[in-house]
Amino acid sequence: MEKDQNISDEEQNNEEEIHKTEQNSTGPIEQKEEIKEITPEEKIKELEDRVIRTLAEMENQRRRFEKEKDDAFDYGGFAFAKEALNLIDNLERSKQILENDIVLKSTEALKITLEHFDIINKDLISVFSKNNIMAIDSIGKKLDPNIHQAMLEIENDQKEPGTIIQEIQKGFMMKDRLLRPALVGVSKKTESNDQKNEENIEKSDNK
Repeated sequence: MEKDQNISDEEQNNEEEIHKTEQNSTGPIEQKEEIKEITPEEKIKELEDRVIRTLAEMENQRRRFEKEKDDAFDYGGFAFAKEALNLIDNLERSKQILENDIVLKSTEALKITLEHFDIINKDLISVFSKNNIMAIDSIGKKLDPNIHQAMLEIENDQKEPGTIIQEIQKGFMMKDRLLRPALVGVSKKTESNDQKNEENIEKSDNK
């Protein structure tokens, strides 16, 4: 009897294990069945969103490419133009040296040479102008930090303070970009002797 009872208990345990195994094996299948399937309409909507995003990215890239192409066309010679300004500077310096030469002063040779310098200078300005490089008009204008660089102040009661009354080096623009600023001298009100004395005292105190 005890042997039969043991056999029955073992069979019952085996049946319980089989039942648990069946439950465990059917669990994942039931979970898989619970996953919601994407409908054709949802799939189409997802594809439409992807297409719209792709087209937007392509349009942005096209605009960037167009801007880079335009900038390359308009400002591709920016660095070269900036270096070419040295030709005008050197020509102007050479002209000033000749004008101040005591031996050459008032000679016919100097007159002819300066005339040729002026022709070369006009030709250079003309070439720059054809390539959208324009000189900045400074004399008599108010100082604009965007295109002018003040190098010194000059006492002048006839002009409003901050007015450009001297051009040390001509500035140039390339279309709407600053090629180089104009170096200028600006007017300031004449200081009284008392003000000058006060400034001198302050400078000596700082030392």
